[in-house]
Amino acid sequence: MLPLYPDIRPFDRQWLSVSGGHRLYVEQAGTQGALPVVVVHGGPGAGTSEQLRRFFDPDHYHIILFDQRGAGRSEPHAALHHNDSQLLVEDLETLRQHLGLESWVLFGGSWGATLALLYAQTYPLRCQALILRGVFLARQVDVDWLYGGGAGRYFPEEWARFIEPVSGLMGNALIDAYAQLLNGSNDLARVSAAKAWARWEAVNASLRPSQQSLDYFTSTHVALSLARISTHYLCHGCFLKPNQLLDQMDRLAGIPGYIVHGRYDMVCPPDQAWVLAELWPDAELDVVREGGHSAFDPAMTDALVRATQSVSERFGQGDEEA
Repeated sequence: MLPLYPDIRPFDRQWLSVSGGHRLYVEQAGTQGALPVVVVHGGPGAGTSEQLRRFFDPDHYHIILFDQRGAGRSEPHAALHHNDSQLLVEDLETLRQHLGLESWVLFGGSWGATLALLYAQTYPLRCQALILRGVFLARQVDVDWLYGGGAGRYFPEEWARFIEPVSGLMGNALIDAYAQLLNGSNDLARVSAAKAWARWEAVNASLRPSQQSLDYFTSTHVALSLARISTHYLCHGCFLKPNQLLDQMDRLAGIPGYIVHGRYDMVCPPDQAWVLAELWPDAELDVVREGGHSAFDPAMTDALVRATQSVSERFGQGDEEA
């Protein structure tokens, strides 16, 4: 089973100013002039992680990590103003142009897969390939699974803990109630709600319990941006039309896709990856038998590293600088 590549340090860190008064944290690692890949983190609002650099051979990839609006080290933290899906797509395109890249590979998981698909449907000529993990299609049925009691049937004790702050509400009513808590004036209530929201995400993410994942997601900085931005997007249907991603799959014709999805993904059940692959003839679907939602489940890591190796072998180190 393939592990992550050894840890590497970025060769560049910077902040990129975009519209609406936002500044995005950006870092680059690996080899300039090699195959460029941009890592699109999940959430919305979770922020990127230094561990995400390690899915790529640094000799064969120019690795680009960034924090989306309001997430991670981007500024202002946990901000909801001028923060929607189309603006995030335009931020990706602004970043590509800023770095002087003709095209790139997109690597995204969960919400990052959603955003990568939306970018590719908007700018197909800028995409060499997509590597997607734990696909989230942002349909109402997908939201209802995690927040309407579906996953709660597998984690009843955690579900009871999650719905307690909102008096047992479920579905869209639960999301709205959490949004009110997270945007209220009581700092203690906001942090408590953020940690409860983030805990629910974390306990569903890994195939086996992961204290490291739980500690990361429930840290105050991460929890606040994840909870506030996620509820903001979910309250607005992720700023997408119903079934938008599937309805526009024809725009990805000719773009290779590598879809890695855990068989026991409790955040995003694998039917989402299946229906996506059915509409994407250029994609390969790998349903990982011993995988959950997290990219760091060992079997998921193995499948994702194999996917990045396949892409680098397919495209080599072509000259991607404009």
